[in-house]
Amino acid sequence: MSRITSAVLAKAIKSVCSMEMKEKEQLIDEIHLKQPHMLASFLVQKRLGITIEKMDFLLNILLICFQAMKTSGLEWPIISEDLQERQLTNFVGAVKFGDDLAAGLRNQVINQYIESHPEKDLLAYVNGEIVQWLSHVVACETDKYIMMAAISFVNCIAYVPMNESN
Repeated sequence: MSRITSAVLAKAIKSVCSMEMKEKEQLIDEIHLKQPHMLASFLVQKRLGITIEKMDFLLNILLICFQAMKTSGLEWPIISEDLQERQLTNFVGAVKFGDDLAAGLRNQVINQYIESHPEKDLLAYVNGEIVQWLSHVVACETDKYIMMAAISFVNCIAYVPMNESN
């Protein structure tokens, strides 16, 4: 069952989109305290050769993902580096697996992945944002790092173990 409902996601998107720069800075400070590894996944992009302009896209995704976590009202544990690495490895493995399949079978695998994903709304939103972003940028090899980080945010949120009371 989804922990971030479509209503929560819509509220988070609206909230982040209406924020002034100072409010976004405060939210980044809060991410630093509550989800430092997610923030680190964003910050490392500069070392990977990502331009500031392209990092801005990923920052917006991070802000919305974190705001959705807050808006859900749940007490989220810190997403660990190990979980991030596992989710990134799983996603890259799934993509590579799909590359070796015929188009029809690949579509079935993609649909199965989406249908079994615990955070369908968040996944759909982030994928839609990626598609829109890609249509507005001059594509380069390093764009894959941004896309992988964005999907990793979603997958970490989806698969982080929660306390029984949550």
